[in-house]
Amino acid sequence: MQASLEQLSQIMVFVSIETSDKESLQPYTQVQGYKKGEIILHEGDRLPAKLYAVVSGSIQVTKTATTGKETILRGLNAGEMFAAPALLGDSIAPATVTAESDCEILTVQRDALLQAIQSNPEIALRMLMVFNTRIQQLHETVHGLVSERAIVRLARLIQYFATESGTEPSPQGQILKIKLSYYRMARSIGITYEECVRLIKTLKSVVAYSRGGKIIILDVEKLNAIACGQSETITCGT
Repeated sequence: MQASLEQLSQIMVFVSIETSDKESLQPYTQVQGYKKGEIILHEGDRLPAKLYAVVSGSIQVTKTATTGKETILRGLNAGEMFAAPALLGDSIAPATVTAESDCEILTVQRDALLQAIQSNPEIALRMLMVFNTRIQQLHETVHGLVSERAIVRLARLIQYFATESGTEPSPQGQILKIKLSYYRMARSIGITYEECVRLIKTLKSVVAYSRGGKIIILDVEKLNAIACGQSETITCGT
């Protein structure tokens, strides 16, 4: 199905371009729906030369090591791009992309996108900003996996989702709007499920976890201190 102007407008890199430019892109777009849990791209797939973006819902990007261990690289929501190698690299999917919820994925053929960039170079600038942010996030992730204690990585992960997805106030503290299972947190910071359960228990004065992945930040200042590696009040894992 061809993308509507409204759907194109939801993609961050196309927000500011003129309606006429979006209309010229339309014939070269496609929108496809995926159910929660469905694989959108498999790691190692050869990709058509297109821009990929999330129109609605959310996706999860994961990488599998040679040992078989799977790590969550990032989650992406509506408006965000993914699968950059399809545009700028070797056209091989570097990771597996899975629908985290029911979602719609928009693609734009590369040649049409390049023509749009010639008319509006700001599209390219926005894309570069996105890719730069992703590189910085990847650098921080790798650095954390190599040098930071697991409890520091866990505190930073909770901080990240509190900022990215938002929180809601409650009498106990700040409730994360997103649900984070033990399994997801463990895969995101490179530890086992069992270690994640143990670390959450050591943080019981800082965060409260309940069934279904509900997390309440009880003490924001202490969480920040742990994330900075400055708190000595909690017995930390490695």
